[in-house]
Amino acid sequence: MRIGIVCYPTVGGSGVVATEIGHALAARGHEAHLISYDRPSRLRRGTPGLRFHQVAVSAYPLFRFPPYDLALATRMLEVREEARVDLFHVHYAIPHAVSAFLARSMCGGCLKFVTTLHGTDITVVGSDRAYLRPTRFALEQSDAITAVSRYLADETHLVFGVKQPVEVVHNFVDTDRFRPNGKPRWHQRDGGERILVHVSNFRPVKRIADVVRAFATIQRRIPARLWLVGDGPDREHAMAVAGDLGCQHCVEYLGVVDHLEELLPQADLFLSASETESFGLSMLEAMSCGVPCVSTAVGGVAEVLGPVGRLTPFADPEAMARAALELLEDPALFEAQAAAARARAVERFGTERIVAQYLQIYERVLQ
Repeated sequence: MRIGIVCYPTVGGSGVVATEIGHALAARGHEAHLISYDRPSRLRRGTPGLRFHQVAVSAYPLFRFPPYDLALATRMLEVREEARVDLFHVHYAIPHAVSAFLARSMCGGCLKFVTTLHGTDITVVGSDRAYLRPTRFALEQSDAITAVSRYLADETHLVFGVKQPVEVVHNFVDTDRFRPNGKPRWHQRDGGERILVHVSNFRPVKRIADVVRAFATIQRRIPARLWLVGDGPDREHAMAVAGDLGCQHCVEYLGVVDHLEELLPQADLFLSASETESFGLSMLEAMSCGVPCVSTAVGGVAEVLGPVGRLTPFADPEAMARAALELLEDPALFEAQAAAARARAVERFGTERIVAQYLQIYERVLQ
C-alpha cells in the first residue's frame, strides 16, 4: 500500500507515533509519505520506502495568521497525485482531519482518510467552542476513527457525540530499540545515586513544576539526580522552581535528545505529573527500557501502566515522592517492577502487534 501520513513534527506523542508508523510500514514493504510543515523529530534519514513532503505556507500580508489548513489540503492533493497514495492517515483532528476533508472535496470525493486522535485535539482543542463543530464534522467525515486509549475513545463520544465507532489502537514502542542496556542499577552502583527522568514537550498540562517538587522531596531523603528531557514553554519555570527549592544543582536540563533509546536505559525511575494524559508514550518507552514509572492517575495512564509502576493523585507532589521512594529504597521491589515494566511493554505494546491493527483498518477502508 501507499499511505500518506499527516502529523505535527514536534516531540509530542502524536508526531512520534505517526513517524514510527511510517518507519514500520516502510520496513514491511509499503510506501509511507510523511507530510508536515517541518521535518518530524523522529524521522530517520535514508529509510527506503519512506519520504517526507514539506508543506509550504505563504506569509501573505493580508493574513494575520497563515492558513495552514488550506496549504496542507493542497499539499495532500499534490502528494496523492505524485505518489498515487491509496489512503491518508491523519494524526490529530485539528486541522489535519479538516484538511483531509477539503482535499477530498477538491478531488471529487475519491480520497479516503483515517483519523487518529491523540488527546488534546479532543480534550482541549476540540472542546473549545471555536473548534468543536468543525472537529465533529471532520470526525464524521473520516472513513475510520481510532483513539490511542479507551479513555480517549470514551471522551470523544462524550464530547462530540460522534455516531460511528472510535476504535482503540494503543500507541506502540520498538522494543528492540528501547531495551535495557545491562548497566548497573542504583543499588549496584557506588554511592547509590538514583537517576530520575522526565520526558515531555514541557507544556503547562505536563505540570513540570510538580515533577521538580516531588524530586526535591526525594532528593532530601536519598542521593538522586533529575534529568529533564524535551523542551517547551514551562522549561524556565521548572528550573526556577528547582532554584527556589534548593535542588537546582541536582536537576539537569538535557533538551531534546535525538537518541532517547540510549538515554532512558540509564535512568532508574520515570516521573510524570500530567494534568491529563491520554496515553503517555514516553512512559511506555521507559517501561520498554526496564524503567519503572510513577505517574498521576489521569486519563489513559492506567491502561499503559496496568499493575506496573505507581499511580498517585493529581497535584500531589508529596504523594508522588512517597511512591517513588517505595521503589527507590527497596532493591528487591525495584527489580521486580523493572522486570514487570519491560515484560508489559513487550507483551502488549510491541510494534508488530499494533501496526498490524492499523494495517487491518487500512485494508478495510480501502475495500
